[in-house]
Amino acid sequence: MAKSVKLADLATVLNVSTVTVSKALSNQKGVSEELREKIKKLADEMGYRQPSAIKKTVVSSGYNIGIIIADKFLGKFNSFYWQMYQAVTSKIATKNCFSMLEVISEADEEYTILPKLILEQKVDGVIVIGRMKDAYLQKMKEVSALPTVYMDFYDEKQTCDSVISNSYFGSYVLTNYLFEMGHKKIGFVGTMLATDSITDRYFGFAKAMMEHGLIVKPEWIVDDRDTRTGKIDIDSKKLIVEDMPTAYVCNCDLTASYVIKCLQENGYSVPNDVSVVGFDNYLYPGLCEIGITTYEVDIHEMARCTVNTILKKIDNKSYKSGIFIGRGRLVCKESVIRV
Repeated sequence: MAKSVKLADLATVLNVSTVTVSKALSNQKGVSEELREKIKKLADEMGYRQPSAIKKTVVSSGYNIGIIIADKFLGKFNSFYWQMYQAVTSKIATKNCFSMLEVISEADEEYTILPKLILEQKVDGVIVIGRMKDAYLQKMKEVSALPTVYMDFYDEKQTCDSVISNSYFGSYVLTNYLFEMGHKKIGFVGTMLATDSITDRYFGFAKAMMEHGLIVKPEWIVDDRDTRTGKIDIDSKKLIVEDMPTAYVCNCDLTASYVIKCLQENGYSVPNDVSVVGFDNYLYPGLCEIGITTYEVDIHEMARCTVNTILKKIDNKSYKSGIFIGRGRLVCKESVIRV
């Protein structure tokens, strides 16, 4: 059987990059018309066929969609990102397509070692779930011209298509709910700049505080994680202060569960002494004894939008480019009391 021709083979003959070849064959910008015609002509002569074109000859097959997640987001518990991954793969399956997962280790991300599914041209498009280092995202863009969609984060440094939850508004709603319940001494738990969502949730919290004429006290802002590894670690000395807040807004339910545990270990009752709210409405069973009031993220809507967008990009169909913000809703449980 004759060896199939790859993009790299065409690039070697013409002494250009594989990105240039990919852009030329998919009619993207950044390639002169003269070079584009030369590449297409060579592709015909050598018998090159794009993966998507090959699949279309088989009625029962569809596109291969690569899903990339950093290992730091997949802890020992069934994380929120696993839920997001499962929602995406389920949606991909309904489109008669196939999904391929690659988990990126901390070392690979640090040294910008790109995913094999990209380097070996195994997929037609890529979905990146969860924020990765800027240098890694930039390297992916430089090396690969594959259609890409970011999920649960956006990159302000480059043009990209992203699907995110309404972090800013959700945190704003949660903080206002605490005010409705009589709270005025409210703190925030989350490491700002660790992820876009945490930072946006802080600003939603800060806006609500400002609208009620209150200044955010620095001692009531508590980090919740290591920015390098993403591991959650609450410092009780910073959480338990002399002038305690009556409530904490946490950037996610997992962080909220750690905060509740830390408060209880230091003699505080939740919600009788301190109320706590989270975000996502997802927590692995058994991590917290009480239900956490939270802002629920519509994962399935985010998955639908993400998959529809990546398929339109692969098909070169028109679509609304930019950042899509998913819906959410306040879910009241047991972790908040009226004061």
